[in-house]
Amino acid sequence: MISNSTASSIPLPLLLALFLGCPPALAENNFTLDPESRHIQELPEPVAKPEMAAPLPPWPRDADLIAYTPDGPPTPFRFYIDGKNLTTDARHEEVHYTLILESKTGTRNVSFEGIRCTLKGEYKVFAYGTNGHFARAPGDEWQPITALGNESYRDDLWRNRFCIARETRGRALPDILRALKGRVSATDSTGFQAQ
Repeated sequence: MISNSTASSIPLPLLLALFLGCPPALAENNFTLDPESRHIQELPEPVAKPEMAAPLPPWPRDADLIAYTPDGPPTPFRFYIDGKNLTTDARHEEVHYTLILESKTGTRNVSFEGIRCTLKGEYKVFAYGTNGHFARAPGDEWQPITALGNESYRDDLWRNRFCIARETRGRALPDILRALKGRVSATDSTGFQAQ
């Protein structure tokens, strides 16, 4: 038996160890670190899958062009989309199209582009056309769509023609063609898309 005077002089951890029947080496650190565990193993960075290049369409024919007037301020250009070579991806998240901008003098700028139906909209120019052929554009990043400046036509395509309001998917091709020709159903053009 331990007397009260002896018990008060014994440190509490040792007293508990004696009381519970544990060996008195309780205060020692019996753990050693494994030399390999001192190095934190870093997880590999996720590798983004390379995006497949959009196949280039044939050169647009005048008979397949759909003229449309984008919403927004007046512009000196006439806008056309090649209705025959308009495509959407399998998930209806991207719309690929050939755009023709024609000046009052008849000079044309031709580009093959894509619009993503994200909440804020993105675009990418895949190729520029010259002399009846497309040449791939150097940039490979998707860019945000803006409603300002000379490129506001993309905002109109994204908002009013290619993508469904309030959703992050594109319209079906027949609906896109109707929207380009100015015939959109009342339910398609109501509401708003979150920004």
